Amino acid sequence: MLAVDVGGTKIAAALVAEDGRILRGSSVPTPGGRDADLVADAVVRAVADLDAAGGVAAVGIGSAGPLDVVAGTVSPVNIPAWRGYPIVATLRAAVPGVPVALAGDGQCMALGEYWRGEGEVRALLGMVVSTGVGGGVVLDGRVQTGPTGSAGHIGHITVDPDGPRCPCGGRGCVEVYASGPSMVRWAREQGWTPGSGADGAGLATDARAGDPVARAAFERGARAVAAAIVCAAALVELDEVVLGGGVVNGAADLLLDPIRAGMAAIAGLEFIRRVRVRASTLGAEAGLLGAAALGLEAATREHHAVVA
Repeated sequence: MLAVDVGGTKIAAALVAEDGRILRGSSVPTPGGRDADLVADAVVRAVADLDAAGGVAAVGIGSAGPLDVVAGTVSPVNIPAWRGYPIVATLRAAVPGVPVALAGDGQCMALGEYWRGEGEVRALLGMVVSTGVGGGVVLDGRVQTGPTGSAGHIGHITVDPDGPRCPCGGRGCVEVYASGPSMVRWAREQGWTPGSGADGAGLATDARAGDPVARAAFERGARAVAAAIVCAAALVELDEVVLGGGVVNGAADLLLDPIRAGMAAIAGLEFIRRVRVRASTLGAEAGLLGAAALGLEAATREHHAVVA
């Protein structure tokens, strides 16, 4: 399988075996500016060497959103050059003759964790906590995309109807409390003076050093994440929640225990209280593995259709 992960800073690709082993990988920076073709050329470069020998059975794409899986288009907020860009058609042209499948990057992270993570579960929520907060839900082996591919937007669950406005237009979304930039912004508003850097990494360093405002920023974000997980678990009856993304990768020690404590404080029903919460063990590979799993599913469907 050929897996592609499109992000705002880099475009990663990998050749993945059917058992989930990453055989080879490549990565190129995501071009800035508003030239859509430059970004498309970067995607093609990332996959060209991997497909040089042929033999790819399918292509799976995970992309930042919004996206439309029916139209095969993406409009990533962090890639201004692409608005309604036909990424599926671009990769069909670059890797002809094989099925191409598309899903959101958070959905692919969840699917990757379901496929190659720790243990077997029926219902899994993956959460990406980074410059934004995204996610995906996998039930019985299938990632839930919804009619257009927008399902799983856990970052835009409202956890406080009277909370601040979110860039999405909503109010009190998880993202305005728990994303890296949101935590940094709130800490600055509360008087935090960076001692180790003015970004999320610096905030984490100061929190570990005992800065009360920095610690409060992480605890505030953790409570929002906990509330969202409780809501999702009540609706779907989750077995496990896996947290990934830059903020979690750099500050799991500051988030996991407060998230678990926040859930324990507000969850009443036993099936919600039993949900396991852990950090990703796959890191950046989770999204690529999920994209590969998408491609594998698409190849299987096409094979069955031909046989039938």
